[in-house]
Amino acid sequence: MIELKEMTLESFLYNIQSKLTHKETKQLISWTSKINPVDLLTVFESANKSNLDRIFWTNSSNDFALVGVGSVHKLISEQQSFDQLENEWKTILQQAIIHDPFQQSGTGLVAMGGMSFDPKRNKSKLWEKYPTSQMTVPQYVVVQNREDYFFTVNYLIQGNMNTEQLVADSNKMQNLLLHSSTKPYNEKLSIVSKKEIEPDRWKQSVQEAVEEIRKDQAKKIVLAREMRIILNEPAVISELLKKLKETQPNSYIFAFEHGDNCFLGATPERLVQVEGENVLSTCLAGTAPRGKTVTEDERIADALLKDQKNREEHEYVVQMIKRSMEQYCEDIYIPNEPVVLSLRNLQHLYTPVRATLKKESTVFDIVKELHPTPALGGVPTEKALAFIREKELMDRGWYGAPIGWLDSEGNSEFAVAIRSGLIQGKEVSLFAGCGVMKDSDPTMEYEETNVKFLPMLTILEDTDESY
Repeated sequence: MIELKEMTLESFLYNIQSKLTHKETKQLISWTSKINPVDLLTVFESANKSNLDRIFWTNSSNDFALVGVGSVHKLISEQQSFDQLENEWKTILQQAIIHDPFQQSGTGLVAMGGMSFDPKRNKSKLWEKYPTSQMTVPQYVVVQNREDYFFTVNYLIQGNMNTEQLVADSNKMQNLLLHSSTKPYNEKLSIVSKKEIEPDRWKQSVQEAVEEIRKDQAKKIVLAREMRIILNEPAVISELLKKLKETQPNSYIFAFEHGDNCFLGATPERLVQVEGENVLSTCLAGTAPRGKTVTEDERIADALLKDQKNREEHEYVVQMIKRSMEQYCEDIYIPNEPVVLSLRNLQHLYTPVRATLKKESTVFDIVKELHPTPALGGVPTEKALAFIREKELMDRGWYGAPIGWLDSEGNSEFAVAIRSGLIQGKEVSLFAGCGVMKDSDPTMEYEETNVKFLPMLTILEDTDESY
């Protein structure tokens, strides 16, 4: 049930309490109000005082952002069953009482989270705090939607609740998140040690992938590797997010805090966005470095557009996304040629895919079909994944997998979690991968992953070059 008439939280709670027939019955409620503009990074930092887990999300256009604090419900699937997640989300929406007179993207009931790249891979100790799939309904949500800002509180209440106490708790948290000051961070962060995990063995696995492809066992295999960092002091998550926003302005900036672990990054790769019936996915495959001058930059971009290996790799992703969408969408539109998307450290071949969502379809259907894309898994998918499970030297965890949010109005957006790292106090694991084709050279692929480490390496050390 969605309430469309504006009312105070107190009136909303009293109204619900009068309708609860059994005092012990638990009822999920969601109440959204409009607030004055606020900086969401400051909100995220202020939330640290609550000792609750935090989630941060900013889209690549920088006109939509979410901060989630705490949890009122977690949708968890250890088998990564999209049907299970979808059915549980539908049940929550059917049973929840939602006060949302605004009905904009990110208002009302919101779930935020992610999932593992490969649920069939044995989970390592590194990712022990991250379930195979988890979408969290935060207790408190602050959202920026273009020029508008909103505050949502979600509670699991009973008929014998203390309404005045709940209102007081909400006001206290709202004041903490929206009005408390934060101290400037003055400590200099630096990298004490940096260790690449078995780089020579990784290059050997690239060569083995090339041989598999030349034997026609696969067309493309994506291999990722890990770099382990030790810092001089525990990383401050809000400071890392601030640097990512400054250095990677055209990327999705995200952070998912699970206890004393935080998975964060700046990914340029959208998986799918749904606004009403409008669907947008993007193909991002084919990579080259940036030039040191405008002339060199343009030369590299032109070479990328003409490079057969990169164009072939890109086309695999385009066709896979098209096939995945055909079952759940109509009016699919794809440009004939890719363009070059230039980021701070890298350039990519980029093609948008637009479509109209069929009435009976959902974002879960599309995510299930799109993941893993050829840009992160390979072609054909199952053969590539089998090779990755056998040869890759790490458990990817949430790296390379869908992360994002969805709301009670059917709006959602998921990105692919690349250019990322897992923060564990002073220790950080960074991840980077590349697409191996029949003509790939292990040394060149190794150098490509080094460039892909840069967005995260840059923010882990306070130097003049960081910005």
